Amino acid sequence: MIDGVKVLPLRQIPDERGKIMHMLKSTDPHFEKFGEIYFSFAWPGAIKAWHVHKLMTLNYAVVSGMIKLVLYDRRPKSATKGELMELFIGQDNYCLVIVPPGVVNGFKAYGDASKPAIVANCATEPHSADEITRIDPFSKDIPYKWDIKHG
Repeated sequence: MIDGVKVLPLRQIPDERGKIMHMLKSTDPHFEKFGEIYFSFAWPGAIKAWHVHKLMTLNYAVVSGMIKLVLYDRRPKSATKGELMELFIGQDNYCLVIVPPGVVNGFKAYGDASKPAIVANCATEPHSADEITRIDPFSKDIPYKWDIKHG
């Protein structure tokens, strides 16, 4: 587990009409503040990585489909510097993943080729190009390969 990362199960309330999917309330003990909310749409096999935020805390929940979310701690003074975390989240594992500033993150959508993954992020800061650093998904600086692991 990477220091500061939280994985919290989320509540779903189904009925014959559909369901309610809780994500984040201002009264939750883990709520920090609101900056913006956006949805990232990704076709299975697509990789959206890597990026790291200087100030923003990310609050990820996958509302449709599935993703492999990968986190890497490269914060110089972190107790978990150099650690990797791989999480499979979405409709089969509905949860909130809180990613603190400085933790490198990215994801790969997977599942039915005709159905995209939809990732919600309730971020603590509005998007700013000066606040984010983007890194090539296949960078040798991050010890991770996006291949399927067999066996």
